[in-house]
Amino acid sequence: MSSVLIAAVPIHGHVMPLLPVARHFVRRGDRVRFLTGSRFAGVVAATGAEYLALPAEADFDDRQDWNETYPERAGRKGTGAVAHDIEHIFVRPGLAQYRSLRAAHAAEPADAVLTDPAFIGGAFLLGHPAGTRPPVVMCGICPLPMASRDAAPFGMGLTPLRGPAGRLRNATLTLLTGRMVFAAPQRIADQIFRRLHGRPIPFAVLDWPRHADAIGQFTVPQFEYPRSDAPAGLHFVGPIWSAAAPAPLPPWWPELDGSRPVVHLTQGTLANRDFGQLVGPALDALADEDVLIVVATGGRPLTTLPPLPANARAAEYLPYDELLPKTDVYVTNGGYGGVQQALRHGVPIVAAGRHEDKPEVIARIAWSGVGRRIRSANPRPAAVRRHVRAVLNDDRYRQAARRMAQHMAATRGPDDLAEIVDALIRGPGVAPSPPATTRSPTSGNSP
Repeated sequence: MSSVLIAAVPIHGHVMPLLPVARHFVRRGDRVRFLTGSRFAGVVAATGAEYLALPAEADFDDRQDWNETYPERAGRKGTGAVAHDIEHIFVRPGLAQYRSLRAAHAAEPADAVLTDPAFIGGAFLLGHPAGTRPPVVMCGICPLPMASRDAAPFGMGLTPLRGPAGRLRNATLTLLTGRMVFAAPQRIADQIFRRLHGRPIPFAVLDWPRHADAIGQFTVPQFEYPRSDAPAGLHFVGPIWSAAAPAPLPPWWPELDGSRPVVHLTQGTLANRDFGQLVGPALDALADEDVLIVVATGGRPLTTLPPLPANARAAEYLPYDELLPKTDVYVTNGGYGGVQQALRHGVPIVAAGRHEDKPEVIARIAWSGVGRRIRSANPRPAAVRRHVRAVLNDDRYRQAARRMAQHMAATRGPDDLAEIVDALIRGPGVAPSPPATTRSPTSGNSP
């Protein structure tokens, strides 16, 4: 039996993918502790893991309005807002995160630490030499944020550009963003690292996953940009699903009988305060189409939706493993987990989103050929209609999504991740490479 310590920032999309990981280690008999925010105590306990609370200075409610929490943020836009959020929401709490990890390890030694990429306490833990700390595994619950000569800086939503021109573009943009966006967060990270370890931080703080003992990325390589400079410890373990309870079938479920195409529409479980961003325009766009629109509010009351046209049905939650096999197009604002679930079932995608990691998710949808992207967080109905029609009428998207589903079916999710962890626990060095299906591709498959 191993002692596994899981840590995640208290954000829904970061905690939920790690719940089935915790459940898997518990079921195989390991001792599992899960360090995160207070609002997730119940769902953590339901996995059988022991819940550990982050201190107040690292805990927050991701449903809050950040402009109210940080009044100075309200006047910032673009790169200014991004730099503020990286510094205050991710980097500064890293000191308290690190101390919580160290306290948990001191109270009961952990054989391995698993974190999400935004848990900067993991970066500070790497300041201790291997062998004096537990192995650290970064769990890839979002697109790979690592810097690379073969990819533009994370967050820009730019697909790869091959050859010397592409590498020049990437290097130039990396230099510019380092000076304009990441300079202040990097300076704060360096100050904290010096305080803890007496020396400068040896890497860009947002690039810390590259220096973890291993990376378990929650997708397949066919959905990630190829990197000739990827670390040896990068492994693709395939999609890992939320541990949320299954949703009941709504009374209109029998209408999903295959008599007309089904378009599933969602803004996820967090970015759903304003259904005027995507759900409203999509309802207007498809109201006169010969499709059945199925809307999931992600827990918001149905009364918060815009008026539904005659061909639309709605529920707060829907059982995805039953819905997606009946779905012809998945329309989303680009949440990584939802996109992986759709692709697991071979469903092509139309995506529109501009916040958090969504530009990167949506760019990969277009690059891999599994769907189309709309370059707006507030698309016009005409744009949604055009893209949905294109996906319904061009079988290349469906075929690409089905190929992606085949790649995903060859992975084992938590089992693959557990093998990586076990190998690190057994001895020093990087975990051995998983099966050949997890190797990175050399190109995209865009139609």
